[in-house]
Amino acid sequence: MSATLARVPLCTLDDLPVGLGRPFRVGDTPIAVFRTRAGKVFAVDATCPHRGGPLADGMLAGDQVVCPYHAFRFHADTGACDQPGVCSIATYPVEVIDGAVTVTL
Repeated sequence: MSATLARVPLCTLDDLPVGLGRPFRVGDTPIAVFRTRAGKVFAVDATCPHRGGPLADGMLAGDQVVCPYHAFRFHADTGACDQPGVCSIATYPVEVIDGAVTVTL
């Protein structure tokens, strides 16, 4: 049986600090949401697969989330890690409509 996807409202665009993450929980799924200096908004898993670092506490380097524990970087679009042998993280579709930020899980 496949899971049903749902678009969930999270916050307003103004609630997201530029260059930093913000944690959210959608059902049982913890996610980290970021807004880049260029205005892009994206959502990824909230936990680093390397050592469990809280990715929402990290910062951005371009379109990459930097883990606050060991500076591993995860690409916003693909979730791929810059370190060999480290699992990628899930990414989630985000929409911003009239200043409202939603994520699809």
